[in-house]
Amino acid sequence: MHTSHDLRRTEAVRLDTVSKIYGRADSQVAALRELSMSFADATFTAVMGPSGSGKSTFLHCAAGLVRPTSGSVTVGGTDLAGLDDTQLTVLRRDRIGFIFQSFNLLPALTVMQNITLPLQLAGKRPDKNLIRTVVQRVGLADRLGHLPSELSGGQQQRVAIARALVTQPAVVFADEPTGALDTRTASAVLSLLRESVDNARQTLVMVTHDPVAASYADRVVFLADGAFAGELHRPTADAVAARMTRLGAWEDENRQQAAPMTSGGLY
Repeated sequence: MHTSHDLRRTEAVRLDTVSKIYGRADSQVAALRELSMSFADATFTAVMGPSGSGKSTFLHCAAGLVRPTSGSVTVGGTDLAGLDDTQLTVLRRDRIGFIFQSFNLLPALTVMQNITLPLQLAGKRPDKNLIRTVVQRVGLADRLGHLPSELSGGQQQRVAIARALVTQPAVVFADEPTGALDTRTASAVLSLLRESVDNARQTLVMVTHDPVAASYADRVVFLADGAFAGELHRPTADAVAARMTRLGAWEDENRQQAAPMTSGGLY
């Protein structure tokens, strides 16, 4: 599919030997260990791994939400380490969309206000046609005047997804975007994410535990113990599930043999 050379030439996101260590001295926990990865423009990548493999920490470092302990993260050719907090905030606002697992909706704002908030903050005029399309595809057309407290968890997740897509960011990072959704809604949302890559030429990086969700991606990258543990191109749900099963067994075996400092289960 993409050679490493192609990825370097057209990369949207690049991580070079990124490590993230929490704690101090004898209580250190390595959430990421010298992780290097590239994500090409207009591609859909799923990131998977056993619990505690570093998936969420990877996503937060790649999106500029957390600064790595060492190594570098580059988004669209910009090294995030060279940016101060204000510059980083502007880059995230203008070029990155993030779909949080915990939704992060503002409770006093309606669905429509939550969706269009990033556009307002960036001083951009909303594209009404785009908003209408996204709202319809995530199934929220009859909920635009509701508050988050009046929605189910699945509906709140769909608001978070719509909010991330309407700004048309170059890169969308998604943390378990279908975790709270029923099968039918999840399928519609994944199709929408797939279209954002194929039609809008966005780059999508999605952490998921679901082999079916991962099968919508161009490739699946596997993490184990905070490190790269292989990848699959043109994945099927069955192939992903089989790899995850082997990966879980491999990591269990490694943990039994490892020294006290291992990847943290919290990350």
